[in-house]
Amino acid sequence: MIDLEQVRKVAHLARLDLEAEEEEQFTTQLNNILEYVEQLNELDTADVPPTTRAIEVSNISRPDELETFGDRESLLDNAPDREDDFIKVPKILNDSDD
Repeated sequence: MIDLEQVRKVAHLARLDLEAEEEEQFTTQLNNILEYVEQLNELDTADVPPTTRAIEVSNISRPDELETFGDRESLLDNAPDREDDFIKVPKILNDSDD
């Protein structure tokens, strides 16, 4: 299992500055995790198909469909700045050769 020196080595590699109490705590916690994984390894999973999730998840968003906006003028009226039939936005590129 995990000993104190291994926890110190991992903490050093991860650039973590752990107190002595934290080193002991992580040693115990990591050993508990490894013991649990060992328990899981005892299960016979030969007939269990591989999955990516424990429960089935489906996409609930609607399909992306092109629609024409009905009231173009109201859309342009709500824009913060407008020039003719366009929404005016701040310039993001510089014309100078800096």
